[in-house]
Amino acid sequence: MNLFLNAWHYLTESAHWGGHTGIGHRLAEHLWYSFLTVAVSVLIAVPIGLVIGHTRRGAAVIVGVANAMRALPTLGLLTFVVLLLGLGLIPPLIALLTVGVPPLLAGAYSGVANVDPGVVDASRAMGMTERQVLLRVEVPNALPVLLTGLRSATLQVVATATIAAYVNLGGLGRYIFDGIGLYDYTRVLVGAILVAVLALLLDGVLAFVVWLSVPGTGRLSVPVRRGARTR
Repeated sequence: MNLFLNAWHYLTESAHWGGHTGIGHRLAEHLWYSFLTVAVSVLIAVPIGLVIGHTRRGAAVIVGVANAMRALPTLGLLTFVVLLLGLGLIPPLIALLTVGVPPLLAGAYSGVANVDPGVVDASRAMGMTERQVLLRVEVPNALPVLLTGLRSATLQVVATATIAAYVNLGGLGRYIFDGIGLYDYTRVLVGAILVAVLALLLDGVLAFVVWLSVPGTGRLSVPVRRGARTR
């Protein structure tokens, strides 16, 4: 119980929030590492997943790649890449991609592949090109599943981004690794609490976005004000 009380006092003291090593700065670093990883994961995984989901070719490859990436030990891979490339941002980014890419790849593929075939056939019968079918029909209908993949990827990346501190970078993992090195378990608990709260907040925001994106609900439509005249 004293450990949790000490962590509470640490978090509520304003002196621990400012400065280059304060919670505010570490939080910004953690968000930057997470955002960069998710952005690169989106650029890699989403186009591949959309194309394979649309063409229905290469599904077995997606499953194999996603499972292989999930099986890789993140910290072990980080150590290996550091030995090859040295310290810096690139090694943790590569290691974090192994947790960011699989959910996005699976979400993009399954979202497009499970769109109602009748809707797809009807769009082709209207004379749409394959690109138009993908972008105007399949992607809007697959959006909730795709965003669910983004939600899962973001949650996993934020939780795993603590490994950046292992290679002498910042982020909230700094509290965990420094605390372990100094036998300061209050600091370890502070880092764990901050990561958990950040992950839950982002997960809640993305869950709301997924709820808004469900097609046919009209949740994203802009209401027209009463008395407004159409021209």
